[in-house]
Amino acid sequence: MSGEKEYLKSYDKEMYEKPSVTVDLLVFTIVDDRLKIVLVKREEYPFKDMLALPGVFVNIDETLDGAAKRGIKEEAGITDIYFEQLYTWGDVNRDPRMRIISVSYLSLTPSEKIQLSIGQRTSSVELYDVEELLTSDAKLAFDHKKIIEYGRERIKNKTEYTQIAFEFLEEEFTLPQLQKVYEILLGKSLHKANFRRKVMPMVEETERMTMGDAHRPSKIYRVKENTIVV
Repeated sequence: MSGEKEYLKSYDKEMYEKPSVTVDLLVFTIVDDRLKIVLVKREEYPFKDMLALPGVFVNIDETLDGAAKRGIKEEAGITDIYFEQLYTWGDVNRDPRMRIISVSYLSLTPSEKIQLSIGQRTSSVELYDVEELLTSDAKLAFDHKKIIEYGRERIKNKTEYTQIAFEFLEEEFTLPQLQKVYEILLGKSLHKANFRRKVMPMVEETERMTMGDAHRPSKIYRVKENTIVV
């Protein structure tokens, strides 16, 4: 151990150039039966006045997860949401300022939890329709459109083999509401009977029905106890 201590004392930290690290934050939600994402308008160069994902540089004494939580609060005013790492973006020229490696984070959040407010380094923050963004000629800062495309595909894939659709629902829901969320996330219509066969092992009835709407009353369900939503 003494040899290692001596080595670390004499180690030249300036021997290698150092890239900077950022986090870019993808917050998806569903509003009016459409998949939406939080984007900000940059107030600083580069890409001033262009739409971008919320994001921040990672401080030297900060964890990546800590930077993600700080970044979404600073740039979009959002707190208390769950993130998971999506992918690391390391193209050499992805940022015109210098070599910057970005770790992207993904959040699937009910719209009720998203209270947006203009933050630091941004002139606006709004929800944007994901499919419209990805099928239009809209240009985003940096490689953020590519990151959103990747996040959108990840959501489709995870909807097929996990229960992430429940992340967009209240604690109690109807099966038509659940099916609609699945269809939005998958980007396709689902056969009612086949869908219900798939989800019934994951849900349980609450013995209550919907009331007071124009449609026939529907049974109200919740996620079955001990079902893990991932």
